[in-house]
Amino acid sequence: MFNDYFYHERLRKTVAIFGSLFTKIHVMRTDKNGKVLSTVRVPLAYSPRSKFLLRLQQVGEFGVDDSVAIKLPRMTFEMTSMAYDATRQLSKTNARLQQATVNDNSKRAKVKQSVPYIVTFSLGIYANNQDDALQIVEQIIPTFAPQYTVTMRPYKDYPDIKEDVPITLQSVAFVNEGEGQQEQRQSVQYVMDFEVKTSFTGAIDDGEIITKSIMEYELERGTKVLTTTTTPTLIPMYDSDYGFTKTYNYEEITSDDG
Repeated sequence: MFNDYFYHERLRKTVAIFGSLFTKIHVMRTDKNGKVLSTVRVPLAYSPRSKFLLRLQQVGEFGVDDSVAIKLPRMTFEMTSMAYDATRQLSKTNARLQQATVNDNSKRAKVKQSVPYIVTFSLGIYANNQDDALQIVEQIIPTFAPQYTVTMRPYKDYPDIKEDVPITLQSVAFVNEGEGQQEQRQSVQYVMDFEVKTSFTGAIDDGEIITKSIMEYELERGTKVLTTTTTPTLIPMYDSDYGFTKTYNYEEITSDDG
């Protein structure tokens, strides 16, 4: 059952796709007249929120050199859970046929029915002030209404196969950190929870295309064998009908039999 090694990097690609959505968020600083003073790109890192908060509190306290403190605003994200999605499960007998090798129509790949899963992510937003945090939140929310779909190529060896990955914004929460010691560094925090619908596929089987058919007919005077072949190089596509259909009737078979 587990003899064939395969690794499609589905979970790794899902994490990368989710993170790529938030790599171009900016915060703009203006004066009281609305003149732009600076534009800051918000860094994004994959990190558990609890560890980032601990680091945020430990560095940059009063009396400590602020040059080594974490600069805000900043964003972090992490994968929080995975769950099987029974609502999207199709029949296990379904399969997709794909050309196995580029410029070679003699073989085809069989991609078996995938298993759907829901992967949840948590996106943390941290800023020194409410205005910076709200700028980040407002740049994200309109993209998800509440769903945003990304198209990915799940298999590097089969670039023609594409798959839509729906990403849904589930909730937005403001975290109030009014409690704590006065000397600890305070920050404005928002947490966004997302659901990503992805799927996992087993090993992809490469097989030969059938180019020869043999049919046996039982006749009154014995058995008649009809053989039909075609040249693989003449097949336009891996799922081609070979460009012809040949029909035999009983009279033709008996006459050919002599």
